[in-house]
Amino acid sequence: MPEVILNGPEGRLEARYHPGPGKGAPVALLLHPHPLYGGTMNNKVVYTLYQAFVESGFACLRFNFRGVGRSQGSYSDGIGELTDAATALDWLQQQNPNAGICWIGGFSFGSWIALQLLMRRPELEAFVAVSPPANLYDFSFLSPCPAAGLITMGDKDDVVSEEAVSKLATRLGSQAGARVQYTIIPGADHYYRNQLDDLAETVKTYVVGQQEEFAAKRRTRPDKKRRQLPRD
Repeated sequence: MPEVILNGPEGRLEARYHPGPGKGAPVALLLHPHPLYGGTMNNKVVYTLYQAFVESGFACLRFNFRGVGRSQGSYSDGIGELTDAATALDWLQQQNPNAGICWIGGFSFGSWIALQLLMRRPELEAFVAVSPPANLYDFSFLSPCPAAGLITMGDKDDVVSEEAVSKLATRLGSQAGARVQYTIIPGADHYYRNQLDDLAETVKTYVVGQQEEFAAKRRTRPDKKRRQLPRD
């Protein structure tokens, strides 16, 4: 799990990278929770996501947003963090020019940033949003969102509203072209204490199944173009 330093918009960004098993391996970028509330790339939920993708055959990158750990800069209300994520995705793609599928994932605040980047980068074809704070942030930018994705939350979450997340998942799932799975993990609080294994299994099962679906579609429609959305 080599440590890497990325050249970010405000200076260096501290990161960890796991190469894929082959040149055509899919890639995944994972984003951590709120920098002002202790969020780092070493958060247990983020690391669980990272390992789930690694074990599913992905090249994976996680990093610290500006001002966190050894990353330079300071918190920028989500605007700067979005540019940090875009920089990290650029680096990940440069390392994996033959990657078949690009995924993005995030936990809490990180899922909000991840989904914004999904809408700006057409090469991102799937997402994992863990406990997206739909009661705290505006997710109305997800329209349309013709991408595959998994949304999870715990039924004991006292930070994120289940009603708000359920409405978000329903709204996304009803859009043309969207393929969204919404999973509530029994007994899990916002930080998935004692339920990290359940989260990992949920993510791996979804990711492997979706990768198989992507592969099947490419075999039957080899000339199908990826979705095209504006980058800004």
